[in-house]
Amino acid sequence: MDRINWGIIGCGNVTEVKSGPGFRLAASSDVTAVMRRNRELAQDYARRHQVDRYYDDANELLQDPDVNAVYIATPPGSHEAYALAAIARGLPVYIEKPVGVDLSAARRIAAAVNAGGVRACVAHYRRRLPAFVAVKQWLAEGRIGRVLHVDLRLWKAAPRENAGWRLDPALSGGGHFHDLAPHQLDILLYYFGRPLKISGISVGADPRIADQVSGQILFPGEVLFNGSWNFAAPAGREEDNCTITGDAGTIRFHFFRNFDVATLETAAGTESFRFDTPAHVQAPLIAEVVQYFRGQGANPSSVEDAVIGMEMMDQLLGQ
Repeated sequence: MDRINWGIIGCGNVTEVKSGPGFRLAASSDVTAVMRRNRELAQDYARRHQVDRYYDDANELLQDPDVNAVYIATPPGSHEAYALAAIARGLPVYIEKPVGVDLSAARRIAAAVNAGGVRACVAHYRRRLPAFVAVKQWLAEGRIGRVLHVDLRLWKAAPRENAGWRLDPALSGGGHFHDLAPHQLDILLYYFGRPLKISGISVGADPRIADQVSGQILFPGEVLFNGSWNFAAPAGREEDNCTITGDAGTIRFHFFRNFDVATLETAAGTESFRFDTPAHVQAPLIAEVVQYFRGQGANPSSVEDAVIGMEMMDQLLGQ
């Protein structure tokens, strides 16, 4: 495949800045068509982003003869249906996270990818953002010695009012944990490998939506992880920190606030680094996705890894 001509299903907010422009920044890549159920909004997006074609029916986009790859950027509740339809047509797919509304949906998508021999990636774009790349490099270089422990804490006030689809389990799979934790768990998987053991518990006013989650993970190399998520944090108690402790130092970084900063503490001293984060945060990953779809690189973020991430979520929730 010489050139990737993308069709975007769900040209909503995430595609405006985070992802959409990245498809044109990548070499040998362009956006050919977009789809949104509201035809006027699809037309408006196409006009503003100079996209030739727009649709209000995903099947019409999938039948467009010039579209040879699909980006699925809808809420998770429709990821599976759109992904399976694209895979059935032999089209490679790039799917927003979480890959499916639940673990079963994720596994069905992975099975279809494998059965159809189709290339597929998931938008775990932090894997290619500079601060997270630097942390992985520090770990590989042994800058903090043998890793012993990881502490993660995400506490934030997340009001239920005007939360949109994120608090509709049919569309999101759960709540803010399902929306935010996939980024964090994927990075842990990327750094430390497939977990050996997971335990967790969650509580919430609505049993389908976790307000608080607490869990432990054992990674290979006897790396122990403790995580705490609270989406009803009291005023002044918000926190977004991840600390990796080794026998010769510590690394601290953040996932959502100040995620361009990482701090390295060793016997030589403590130094904080601020990295240049691209305006279009998915662009670095998209560039590698394009190369993979063209047969010129490895898969940078596989559906198989995303399924493991969904398994991790379920076990942390105590399911």
